[in-house]
Amino acid sequence: MSEDVAQGVRVLAGRYELGAQIGHGGMSDVFLGTDTRLGRTVAIKLLRASLAEDPSFRARFRREAQDAAKMAHPTIVRIFDAGEEAVRTPEGEERLVPFIVMEHVDGRLLRDIIAEGAVSQAQAAKVIEQVLIALEYSHRAGVIHRDIKPGNIMVTRSGQVKVMDFGIARAISETASSIAETSQVVGTAQYFSPEQARGEVVDARTDLYSTGIVLFELLTGRAPFAGDNPVAVAYQHINAEPPVPSRVNPAISPAMDLVVLKAIAKDPGRRYQSAAEFRADLATAAAGQLPVKHAPRPDEFAETLFGSQAAASQAAARQLSTDVDDRSLRTQSGPPVLWIWAGIIALLAIIAAVIYWIFTLQPPRITDDLVRQVPDVVGMSIEEGRASLDDAGFLIEEQAASSDTVPSGTILRTEPGAGVSLERGKTIQVTVSSGQSRVDIPDVSRQSVEDASAALTAAGFVIGEIRPTNSADIPKDAVITTDPGPGENAAFPGTTINLVISNGVVSVPDFTNVPLAEARTSISQLGLVLKTTIVPTCTGGAVQTQSIVGDQPQHSTIDITVCAP
Repeated sequence: MSEDVAQGVRVLAGRYELGAQIGHGGMSDVFLGTDTRLGRTVAIKLLRASLAEDPSFRARFRREAQDAAKMAHPTIVRIFDAGEEAVRTPEGEERLVPFIVMEHVDGRLLRDIIAEGAVSQAQAAKVIEQVLIALEYSHRAGVIHRDIKPGNIMVTRSGQVKVMDFGIARAISETASSIAETSQVVGTAQYFSPEQARGEVVDARTDLYSTGIVLFELLTGRAPFAGDNPVAVAYQHINAEPPVPSRVNPAISPAMDLVVLKAIAKDPGRRYQSAAEFRADLATAAAGQLPVKHAPRPDEFAETLFGSQAAASQAAARQLSTDVDDRSLRTQSGPPVLWIWAGIIALLAIIAAVIYWIFTLQPPRITDDLVRQVPDVVGMSIEEGRASLDDAGFLIEEQAASSDTVPSGTILRTEPGAGVSLERGKTIQVTVSSGQSRVDIPDVSRQSVEDASAALTAAGFVIGEIRPTNSADIPKDAVITTDPGPGENAAFPGTTINLVISNGVVSVPDFTNVPLAEARTSISQLGLVLKTTIVPTCTGGAVQTQSIVGDQPQHSTIDITVCAP
């Protein structure tokens, strides 16, 4: 639907020029675009026109897009603008097309990376850690994503993770009437939380469940649940137990198994309760350590320890309910009844003491003087990050990495990550953005304007002025050169490139009194066809007359008369 509509519209909202299609999904198509007002490359998402037929969707869409646009974080794809465009389809029907103008990310969808197979445990942890940083930021802002999946996660060439479509999923999900509308949920049901599948109210823990499913898929190369249709998959999210990741991929550690299974627990109360908690355990597991276990709830002890008490009480009741004569016979051949009661009381006292000991037991503490947690410095300036890490007692080893989105001097990541407990004095690897990397301007000389513009746009540049000029050998309307010219690491992506094209004209100078040899060389360089006539009435070999002068079409014929040598 979006493709058909896109054929009928080239500019949205009077400023966003549609380019080539770069992505496709169940709810929308994504196009490369240009913000003609600001001269920057953007990504434009055209949602299905059928969504705009619902007035409630339009209201929710505007509200959610405004909320999402307020979020600015290096791990979140920025939304610059959103709206609706009235366009006419090829069939002549006028429709409202909802659109979103987003930051253009030069990278790959995580979905395409997973399609190539499972990644290493360390790489999976780095990706999910950045997803959780994005969720931690959005949850603080009160925004629940609701559709975390590999198709909504981009990985840039520098390894930066960016999450897309914050807030938009809410507007779409509230439009669908049920999970049975498979056209609305294909490709998403694999990442549904149980509460989403049941149609219940969701909170931030739903995003953490979906993130756990993505982590499972990164580690194993497949999702934990699969079925013939979305309803069958959603049923498994509610009722089926997921496989242990290490049984699918033996390279996965027991610590990572614990993190994944806790993240995708069906009961939200048994999952991670925040993105920060999830991220801390993930960093611990990635470092080869088991996450700290929390004490079981009291009702779990009631089912075990108090089972012995109940059995003892039942035995005592049976003893007291037996026939008096029968009971007196047994006490004559066994210990006195008083001894039995004393044993029961002693047993209960031991059980009570054990319960008290368990609930008051605290793990040994390591003093803060010896061990500290790595502070979260991602997104800080290097000066702020140095100060924070220095205060925590760590040494710093810096390295630079280019980034198309993170400003120069901003910390991209640390190794180990935030939340990992280390001895003071350990060295933390800090990767700092060196800013946007320069790229080559391609050589588009002799190409048509259309082909040259496409090549430059694909390289991330913006097309500026098109300036015609004279040329002796470049065909009319073909590119002579670019301004700035082609070269290695010549410009930043988004730089405006002007095109200098041939107007098919050459400028013919006045050759009067110029020696024939010199005139012949110049005429040859201009690409003109020379015809020479010798005048016997004069001598010296210089040009006397010429048939054309000034701006002339390429490959014109020039007749000259020349004095005899």
